[in-house]
Amino acid sequence: MLKFLVVILVFAAVTYLVTRALQERGPGNRPGMPRPKPKRPSTPPRPVAPDDDEDFLRDLDRKRLNPPDENG
Repeated sequence: MLKFLVVILVFAAVTYLVTRALQERGPGNRPGMPRPKPKRPSTPPRPVAPDDDEDFLRDLDRKRLNPPDENG
């Protein structure tokens, strides 16, 4: 009975140590495993602010070059 208990304790200790070693390595550090490539967006990025929008900038230039009449 004592031998059986020692075998169980040794097995539990080895399992614990292997599990801890794998946890410290982390999921992304596996040698031989390719990392997944990031997906590219299917649509081109849209303007984030008004000063990035070409239509907005074109309209500003038009208003600056042709100011509205003050009389109406």
